[in-house]
Amino acid sequence: MDSYLIYKKARNLLRKSGTDDPVRIAKELGIRVYDVPDLTDLLGMYIYRWKHRMILMNPNINRTLYRMVLAHEIGHDQLHRSLAAGGDLKEFELFNMTNMTEYEANACAAHILIDEQGMLELFRNGYDLAQTASSLKVNINLLLIKVQEMNRMGMDLKLPYAPDARFFRHTRE
Repeated sequence: MDSYLIYKKARNLLRKSGTDDPVRIAKELGIRVYDVPDLTDLLGMYIYRWKHRMILMNPNINRTLYRMVLAHEIGHDQLHRSLAAGGDLKEFELFNMTNMTEYEANACAAHILIDEQGMLELFRNGYDLAQTASSLKVNINLLLIKVQEMNRMGMDLKLPYAPDARFFRHTRE
C-alpha cells in the first residue's frame, strides 16, 4: 500500500474525530473495544465478522503501549478490513513487521499517534530519537517508522538505524 494513502487515511481519522486518542477514534468509527484480561499471549487483536468491528485488548499493559496497540488495530480496520472479513488476518501474525499488513498497521499507528510538526520541533531543538520518542510517549521503533514513512513521502530525515521488525514482541510491560 502506498505511504501517501496510509498517511491520508490516518490524517482523515484525526480530522474527523478531532483527537489523537485511539479510544475515542475507535468509538467514533463504531469499533467496539473490549478489554480481555485472559488475552495474555497477545497485546491486541482486530476482528471483523458479520459486519461487526471489534478490537480485543490486553488490559494488563501500560497506558502508552495500550494506545500504540489500539492505534495499530485501528490501522488494520482502516487498511485491512477486507482481509479480516475473509479470515486472512491470522492471530499469530500480529506485530510481525516482516508481514506487509503488520508494517502498514504500524505506519498508520505512527501517523495517528505522532504529530510530524511536534516531532520535527523536537528534532530542531536537539532531541535525539530516544528523547523524542519519550517526549511523544511512543516506542522508539514507532518513531522510526514515522520518520521512515515521512522520508518515503519526500522528507529528508536521517535515520541512524532501521526500526526493529519485531518491536511489539519485546514490549510486555
